[in-house]
Amino acid sequence: MPRMLSGPLAGYVIGVTADRRAGEQIQLLEQRGAECLHGPVIRTHPLGPEEDLERATKELIARPPEFVLLTTGIGVRGWLEAAEALHLADDLLDALFGATVYARGPKAAGAALTGGIEVTWSSPDARSAALVAQLATQDVAGARVAVQLDGALGAELCRAIEALGAEPVPVPVYRWSLPDDVGPAVRLVRAVVDGRVDAVTFTARPAIDNLLEIAAEVGLVDEVMARLGGDVAVFCVGPVCSAHARDVGIAPVEEPARARLGALVQHLTTWFGGRDTELELAGHAVRLHGRVVTVDGGDPVRLSERERGLLSALAARPGAVHSKRTLLRAVWGGTEADEHVVEVTIGRLRQRLGPAGEGIETVVRRGYRLSPL
Repeated sequence: MPRMLSGPLAGYVIGVTADRRAGEQIQLLEQRGAECLHGPVIRTHPLGPEEDLERATKELIARPPEFVLLTTGIGVRGWLEAAEALHLADDLLDALFGATVYARGPKAAGAALTGGIEVTWSSPDARSAALVAQLATQDVAGARVAVQLDGALGAELCRAIEALGAEPVPVPVYRWSLPDDVGPAVRLVRAVVDGRVDAVTFTARPAIDNLLEIAAEVGLVDEVMARLGGDVAVFCVGPVCSAHARDVGIAPVEEPARARLGALVQHLTTWFGGRDTELELAGHAVRLHGRVVTVDGGDPVRLSERERGLLSALAARPGAVHSKRTLLRAVWGGTEADEHVVEVTIGRLRQRLGPAGEGIETVVRRGYRLSPL
């Protein structure tokens, strides 16, 4: 993990849960100074060749269809989630906006409406034959018909569309599972619980469920839920992913204006840019940016997790006296009982701050406080 001390995300650690395009996401974050902890919680399995879904989605964006047939709720959600992962969600919704959309049953219709697709008609009996019959009532000769395929790949449905003189555009959808090796994901879970990451990114709805499932397997799901959306910010690439995060109880959730990877990284960068802590200690200007601190605009200095935690705890109430016990509980949680570690860490923190370190005052028999003078 590279450790850069410059850039708008310097001093912050970002947890990345994706499998697809994770390298690109990590590169974009690291270019902005972030450290990344990659813990893929998901494995993508295409129902057809992986490139077929991307190709079909891009083809529909380039040449929007006149009709759209949606066959399953999980398939609709999967298509929209895959489009988010491919950073094509907004373009896809734009392309489908003017189409006549038929859904096979209430589950497919409900998933479409939740994802922002307006349904023209929904069959009452959830049979593919009803979709074909409804399509046959329209003049579809030469029309392009997007077909969200079910697990059987819908070859029969496509042939029926061709028999009507229309051009089917089959859309095979991904399915997702846990990764074969959950070790990196477990490390990410523990980092979330320990407060060693500042944010976690999600680019697919199932990644949220998988992270919680992995956390449950190691007995940490309650601890993870307590952190996500609180001490650890949550960033989702698009509305489908964000809505699911809220549904499972994660809030707040950050989402870019457009469901694209670059927009996600830029939104995250802007969000953290407004969270610096500025202090005056012993007459010196101190700026805390994640784990990086600068004094009087000098060279950035990286703090350890505990040093950062102590400075943040003291800065939460400048001038107030914080007892060793209070600081021990706030920074170490229940993992340490010896108050001497607070003294040692305060000493290191003073050294890191140089002349500003004198602004961390010892109040005899009471604890520590920050002083601007």
